[in-house]
Amino acid sequence: MTSKLLTASLLATALAAGLAAAPAMAQPQGPYAPSYPPQVVYAPAPQTPGIDRAQQAVSERIREGLQSGRITPSEARVLYRRDSEIQNREAAYKADGRVTPQERQQLRADMAQLSAEVERAIANNRTVAVAYPADRMGAIDSQEFNIRQRIDEGVRSHRLSPREAGRLQAREQEIENREAAYRSDGVLTPQERRDLRAQLGALRDEVERLINPRG
Repeated sequence: MTSKLLTASLLATALAAGLAAAPAMAQPQGPYAPSYPPQVVYAPAPQTPGIDRAQQAVSERIREGLQSGRITPSEARVLYRRDSEIQNREAAYKADGRVTPQERQQLRADMAQLSAEVERAIANNRTVAVAYPADRMGAIDSQEFNIRQRIDEGVRSHRLSPREAGRLQAREQEIENREAAYRSDGVLTPQERRDLRAQLGALRDEVERLINPRG
């Protein structure tokens, strides 16, 4: 009798040990297996507030220089494009969910260099500011710059993804190229102006639709 009780006790102990050691992944398989939805943990996007503030300040200085006539439209176009390139680089750095100290340092250096270029352009044009009064800037150029600014604002506020911003910037560049082709003969006809305004109007509407989607 004692031998039977001892045997039963040993079997129970072995069974309990076997169940405890069973791997957790050994779940029933097949069409009747229970559903266990995986738990997804989303890591917060890396933040770069100092770099974002520097970008905002540089964009504002370009706008001020353009409106005051101390930055020419062609200079502003180049500076805005450089700003967009830095924003695209920042987005690429953030794509893996983190920004390394080396990447932050590179972005700060890029922004410092761009800021210096903006200030140099403003200083160089102080004596000829009257030659580029803000109110004489063409309506088409004004539309182009306003659209580019809105794209930049959308990226900084995270209301535009890098992919969306890149597509919109490519369309804006296409319109600029078309304008340059129209102007190559030294004149912009009324029909060409209407075409450019229509293209820019459609692009502006798309930018606003993506930045401010209606639910």
